[in-house]
Amino acid sequence: MPENDRSNTSTPVPAPAQERRARLIRLGVVGLAGAVTVTLLNEGVRRVLPHAPRIEVIGERALAGSLEALNINPPQGASLYRWTLLGDLLSNTLYFGLVGLGARQGAWERGGTLGLAAGVGAVVLPRPLGLGGQPGSRFPMTPLLTVGWYLTGGLVSAALSRRWPADGSKDLSQ
Repeated sequence: MPENDRSNTSTPVPAPAQERRARLIRLGVVGLAGAVTVTLLNEGVRRVLPHAPRIEVIGERALAGSLEALNINPPQGASLYRWTLLGDLLSNTLYFGLVGLGARQGAWERGGTLGLAAGVGAVVLPRPLGLGGQPGSRFPMTPLLTVGWYLTGGLVSAALSRRWPADGSKDLSQ
């Protein structure tokens, strides 16, 4: 058998399409980790703390208003809540997936910056966008917790991004 015959190699070299798919999956999982973190913090703490952030209420207002602007009757009650939760998870997954772009060494900076930007935006933008304020908010606790939720989401995404190689391989032991 010739020495340059590599047909018996144990690790096949992935085709460019497979590498691209692996990188996209990595970005999706990194983003989903941050999105789920924000959602779990919001949903868990709002049930026990009276002045916790009510991110879902702002999301419901945004979804209902957007659908009404398109002359679509928005869902009501629990259905609106579920659609808002799904929209938040999807949009936050895409957003926090950005943490996985670039070198692993910069993940903490990207995660912190993106999380902080999203948190400050969630505090500052609802009123100017016509979405009103968070119900039951108490300054400074509610805004600080809101920023904290998103910052934590960004840092969770960064931690996973640092552990998962940028080429998308699943070896998390590095």
